[in-house]
Amino acid sequence: MLLNIEEIKEYLPQRYPFLLVDRVVEMEVGKSIVAYKNVTNNEPFFQGHFPNKPIMPGVLIIEALAQAAGVLGFKSQEKKPKDGYIYYFVGADDVRLRRPVVPGDQLRLEATVITNRRGVYRFSAKASVDDEVVGTMNILCAERKDDVD
Repeated sequence: MLLNIEEIKEYLPQRYPFLLVDRVVEMEVGKSIVAYKNVTNNEPFFQGHFPNKPIMPGVLIIEALAQAAGVLGFKSQEKKPKDGYIYYFVGADDVRLRRPVVPGDQLRLEATVITNRRGVYRFSAKASVDDEVVGTMNILCAERKDDVD
């Protein structure tokens, strides 16, 4: 299952500059997702991290993986933010960041469902660039009903 940026925006409430998933290239609903974040020199965080040696902050790599996992969670439950649902990032365990992500990299985001109990998902997640692992972790996301304006 493929999703372009406009379809991704149906499943994620984040917007520029905090939307960190550009494309979904594979998804098995209820099981796994593969998505991409194209890292460009124009990213606002590079202005301060670090101006002379731009590196994507590790917490944003974690966030990008959590967003990819959120798309999978929403699709698996057949729910969308416009229907009054939101997925909160509630934790990450066993986080290991192995190498910097820099402008020009295409960050591959992979998440696999470990468990889903009453809308609380645990995912095994991995980020890589050119088949080199950038980071691994387990991510916890919780679905919540939100008020729709």
